[in-house]
Amino acid sequence: MDFMRLLKSFEELLYEITSWLVFYPLTLWRATTRPFRMMHYADAELEDRLEDRFADMLSPPLFLLITLLISHGIELGLLQRAGRSELPHLLDSDSNLLVLRALLFSIFPLSMAVTLIVARGTRLNRETLRSPFYSQGYVAAPFALGFSTGLNLLRFGGDWATPAGWILTLLALVWYGAVQIGWFRRDMSVGWVRAFLLVSLAFAIAGTAVILASIAIVTEARVWSS
Repeated sequence: MDFMRLLKSFEELLYEITSWLVFYPLTLWRATTRPFRMMHYADAELEDRLEDRFADMLSPPLFLLITLLISHGIELGLLQRAGRSELPHLLDSDSNLLVLRALLFSIFPLSMAVTLIVARGTRLNRETLRSPFYSQGYVAAPFALGFSTGLNLLRFGGDWATPAGWILTLLALVWYGAVQIGWFRRDMSVGWVRAFLLVSLAFAIAGTAVILASIAIVTEARVWSS
C-alpha cells in the first residue's frame, strides 16, 4: 500500500514537471507580450478555489523560480571558468546561488507591490499584499531572465557578447519600467508623472535593498569561509 502511494506521488510529480515544458514557454510568452492581461489574470485566479487556481498557466512564484533556474543554467553555460573562483566558498554552490538569486529578485515584485498598496492608502497585511505580489511575479520573471542574461553576457565579454549584453540589459530595464508605469497608472488611475515617480521610488528601494543584501551576504559568507 505504501509503495502504491509512493508510486502515485511520483506519477503526479512526473506529470507536473513535464507539464512545465508546455506551460512555461506559454506563460513566458504571454507575460512578455501581454503583461497587463497576465497581471489581471493573477488577480482573478486568486479569487478561485485553491485547487482551481492557475490551471492553464504556471503560478507566479513557480514561474519566477523556474525562470531563475533557467537564468542560472545560462550563467553556468557562459561562465564556467569566469568568476566562480572569486566567490566565497559558502556561495560557490549552485543551490546556494540559486536561493540567493531567488531572494534578491523577489525584492523587486515585493517593493512594487508594497509601494502600490501604500500609495492606494490600503492597509498593508498578508492578505492585501498577496494579490499585487502575485501580479508582479508575472512581470518580474521576464525582467529577471533578460537582466541576468544581459549581465552574464557582459561578464563573458567578447566581440558579440558585450554589445548583446548591453542591449539585453537595457531592453529588460526599459520593458520592466514601462510595464510598471503602465500598471500603476491603470491600477491607481493616476497620470504618467505620478506613476513614473512611484515606480522610480519602488525601483530605487528595491535596488538599494538588493545591493545592501548582496554586500551583507557576501561579507558574511567570506567571514564563514575564512
